[in-house]
Amino acid sequence: MSTATTASGALAGAPPGQRRGEHPSQPARRPLGRRAGLGLTAAALALAVTASLLVGAAPLPPSDVWAALTGNGSQQAHIVVWELRVPRTLAAFAVGLALAVAGGVMQALVRNPLADPGLLGVNAGAAFFVAVAVALLGVRSVHLYAVFAFAGALLVTVLVYRITTATARPPSSAQLVLGGVAVGAALSGITSALSVLNPDAFDQMRFWNAGSLANRSIDALVPLLPFLVVGLVLALLAGSSFNALALGEDSARALGARVSTTRVLGIVAITLLAGSATAIAGPIAFVGLMMPHVARWMVGPDHRWILAYSALLGPILVLVADVIGRIATPGELPVGIVTAFLGAPVLLVLVRSRRGRP
Repeated sequence: MSTATTASGALAGAPPGQRRGEHPSQPARRPLGRRAGLGLTAAALALAVTASLLVGAAPLPPSDVWAALTGNGSQQAHIVVWELRVPRTLAAFAVGLALAVAGGVMQALVRNPLADPGLLGVNAGAAFFVAVAVALLGVRSVHLYAVFAFAGALLVTVLVYRITTATARPPSSAQLVLGGVAVGAALSGITSALSVLNPDAFDQMRFWNAGSLANRSIDALVPLLPFLVVGLVLALLAGSSFNALALGEDSARALGARVSTTRVLGIVAITLLAGSATAIAGPIAFVGLMMPHVARWMVGPDHRWILAYSALLGPILVLVADVIGRIATPGELPVGIVTAFLGAPVLLVLVRSRRGRP
């Protein structure tokens, strides 16, 4: 390090060897290190995908799985791999990516690392529409559950936004959260009432509410892919604006960021991502809350990197949880239960870790 560099750091109020704007407890992370970490995370994701394809209730040797993937092998292996494991793996990948990125966007919008996509009422709206479909319309198809869940997530988010814009234009992040919590609580109460008054509806929704990837098919996943892609693109495009918003709304405006536009883009991204994930697998806890924490611990406070890492870390968690759920009991544990078991201890460790703080 040159004398001029040291002097400039000292004049800027930073200790020698530390660049201006860096926090002493957060060492500088070079882009090369972040990119290398991204590669390692992608490799871990590839291992999780491989495990999801190899492990299942029906025992198949890896050679048979590979033969089925390449178009060879027995008919039984082809059915198990292509009709059960591949759709389930793709669903886990999509759900993990969507929830983790939606969680990162939500935490950036409200500037609170404890925020979760469900605060906008997405999960409550999806569950309410599914309860109505089961209790009042007699719906029994898992595919139709997805249609009603996604419609409920979209409509309830629009309702929350309309309620908050009636009192403030544009609404603040706190108003959006309060509106989402209020509407979500009301809908959760109605959903519980419908389930209690209709035992058949309660029995049908019990497995869906736990968050499950069982019996998911490609046909149920494909219609939701465009919404997932649009939500992901919007989230990644808004990453630099989230960095400005982290300094406060006034500072973000002074830096030229369009706070209202960023907030609307973020809400749309959360709705599309979390709504699609809930439609595919039902409500799954801890993914949207925990994975942005892990990403922040790895790469620091830059939301562009947090969202990129979250897009890889989320699928890893859901895939691993799904594999554990398949082998943990003679039957099967829904993935939503396993993510809660895995997520709670990790989140406690991150909360206690200094590097896990924003």
